[in-house]
Amino acid sequence: MAKIAVPPLVYLLMRIIWFTTFKKFHFISPVSEAQHVCVCWHGELFMSTQAYRKIHRKQRASAIISAHFDGSLIAGTLQLLRIRPLRGSSKKGARQVLLQAFKSIRQGEEVLITPDGPRGPRHTMSDGAVGIALKSDLPVFIMNFTAEHYWQLKSWDRFVIPKPFTQVDFYLQSVSLEGMAFDEAKAYLSEKMLEHTIL
Repeated sequence: MAKIAVPPLVYLLMRIIWFTTFKKFHFISPVSEAQHVCVCWHGELFMSTQAYRKIHRKQRASAIISAHFDGSLIAGTLQLLRIRPLRGSSKKGARQVLLQAFKSIRQGEEVLITPDGPRGPRHTMSDGAVGIALKSDLPVFIMNFTAEHYWQLKSWDRFVIPKPFTQVDFYLQSVSLEGMAFDEAKAYLSEKMLEHTIL
């Protein structure tokens, strides 16, 4: 029952917050319509996924979402943003979801990933996003935001929900990992994602 009822309510709350906040978009580097691997921290899903849809309005997209119950709620919510869920994580169903991700990329979709999901540690870079970007030879679209006033949940990801009528600053950039060794690319992407976030 919750799988059906909760996503529309969360989506409604997301849209209310989106339309009642004052948003400013900072493009650290140009983000083209070209295909990307897209990343945001798990605690920033509330606004970053909506920013994604504003920037890439028509791009077909899928997202790697955990196979846990809370993942089902996230998956149902993202579908309302026209983002198709790929169920699995680095710990459960990893091989299957990676195969799905590469298939999605071959079909022209963008793949969205939370590198510290599904269970953390918070702001810790897992291998998945880097591996997919390097193997697919795609740039990475990084989405971060900060808010002047916000609620922060006591969950492992310190989930951030901006308060209505506050200022929200989005920091968006496209980075290339081309030519980097795996560990170098992982450290570089982590550094870039931590430049503009709520710690």
